[in-house]
Amino acid sequence: MNEFEKNVQTRRNDVVDSGIGFVVSFVFFAAIFTIATVIDFITK
Repeated sequence: MNEFEKNVQTRRNDVVDSGIGFVVSFVFFAAIFTIATVIDFITK
């Protein structure tokens, strides 16, 4: 067995962490898109 498999720092499921990362990045880019769209709409 690998040394890192014996000394696990966290036993959480990686799918949960991946899902949270995806949602956070999606919300961030959606907010940037929304702000840019609002600015474009206001300046016209």
